[in-house]
Amino acid sequence: MKALCRVFSVLLVFLLAADALAAARIEVSNAWIPQAPPGAPMLAGYLTLANSGDTAVSLLAAESERFRTVSVHRTVIENGVSRMRELNRLEIAPGQEIKFAPGGMHLMLMQPRSEVIAGDRIQITFLLSDGQRVPAIFEVPAAEAATGDAHEQHH
Repeated sequence: MKALCRVFSVLLVFLLAADALAAARIEVSNAWIPQAPPGAPMLAGYLTLANSGDTAVSLLAAESERFRTVSVHRTVIENGVSRMRELNRLEIAPGQEIKFAPGGMHLMLMQPRSEVIAGDRIQITFLLSDGQRVPAIFEVPAAEAATGDAHEQHH
């Protein structure tokens, strides 16, 4: 009976390890928030999300102590007019990389609780459909560094 329990225990360990390997692994890179004029009620956040795991996962929400609300938006053109649409769920497939960039997908950072200035490092946590909480640090570059390709050179 003890031998059977040992075999079962070893199998259980392997099954749990295999399940852990099947998890989504979300990595955040190039996370930044452009400087906004003082008193701006909303800012935008940009980043790259990559799923290096072998299971799809969905981004359900984001939160930060620095902003009252954080949401995911996509800029779309409707009848020649640029509009923002909130995304309540964003699926990230295994091996997929999603870039949040000006003029496209972005984080909408509403009602900052304190002034956002160059040099700030702001944590935003992503909540995923599998229960993971993925914290990321967003840098606020100097205004001249955030334009064009200058930002990419800093990261």
